[in-house]
Amino acid sequence: MVFFDMTIGGAPAGRIVMELFAKDVPKTAENFRALCTGEKGVGKSGKPLHYKGTAFHYMIPGFMCQGGDITRGDGTGGESIYGDKFPDEKFVHQHTPGMLSMANAGPNTNGSQFFICTASGPWLNRHHVVFGKVVEGMDVVNNIVKVGPHSRSCTKSIVIADCG
Repeated sequence: MVFFDMTIGGAPAGRIVMELFAKDVPKTAENFRALCTGEKGVGKSGKPLHYKGTAFHYMIPGFMCQGGDITRGDGTGGESIYGDKFPDEKFVHQHTPGMLSMANAGPNTNGSQFFICTASGPWLNRHHVVFGKVVEGMDVVNNIVKVGPHSRSCTKSIVIADCG
């Protein structure tokens, strides 16, 4: 289990607790877990390998919210604990509400960016690796999704204030 303590517009918004599918997709789950704890230190980019202090930069109301750009913060960057990018693992789980999935730029381009589904997205199956699910705090996720427009500019900052 890992967690995010979220803020919206600088105000506390609640905690999201996530279970990771380490048995099904061990490399992907370990990447996310270590980025939550920050235990790997600094990456090749010179930036901390840590989600703490990073923003959710992309929301589609009624569908998903995306974050995890630890290098640039705007959705154009990211870095895994394994270096730059790492390959897709198994496509075992489906994109349904509450699922955590890797954001990517095509096959085998997983880094640190991820998204949380608030609706089903069957067209994403076999293209993005699902590696966990929200077990507490789906209300927080739904509030986050409501903040952002269907673009990469949000109306308020949505930040992972703490994680582990």
